[in-house]
Amino acid sequence: MLVTGIKSKPVYAPLQADIRGRYHLMLGMGVGAAPLLRVIAEMRAASEASLKYTRVLYVPGAEAEQFKTAAVSDVQIFAGTPALLESFRQVLAQSLMGTRLYVAGPESFIGLVMKIALEFNLNKDEIRAEECGSLARRIYCIHCRATTEEVRTNIVRCVGCERWLLVRDHYSRRLAAYMGVMVDAEAPGELPLLKEVFL
Repeated sequence: MLVTGIKSKPVYAPLQADIRGRYHLMLGMGVGAAPLLRVIAEMRAASEASLKYTRVLYVPGAEAEQFKTAAVSDVQIFAGTPALLESFRQVLAQSLMGTRLYVAGPESFIGLVMKIALEFNLNKDEIRAEECGSLARRIYCIHCRATTEEVRTNIVRCVGCERWLLVRDHYSRRLAAYMGVMVDAEAPGELPLLKEVFL
């Protein structure tokens, strides 16, 4: 039932340092620490001075301690994504021209960060993102407009209207979510087998 090959599904490349940037803002969640630390090592090798203008906002997994040895003086650790996103908004409101944004973590985290970045009109060439960790999706119900988080299955019950939704591959950057449509609209009560597909 999933439609594959939809062009709206984001494609992420491995993070690379952009030394042309004057300021470097790095956001990570969980295993996203590894790509950020790799970029910091690239920056140290190419231009150690750029680390003075680098800020890290991070929701920890087991990797939080590694930032202590990364030679970045401005590392902020957050208890959860909402607090990190609020701080990110404040940082962007004060950011200057030449800021480069690096994001690493699960796709749902990247989507929320990108949504805010686009609200502040960051250009695509100023943003880099690498997906790592869980493939769980944020699902937007086209019927009631509720968003269901951390979806790992092909169908899911909407947290808003409680309809069973088909998890589609169509992704909305504006909503930072995949679309969910009523799975049994044409044959009420006939549901496909529930399977874990986004691990």
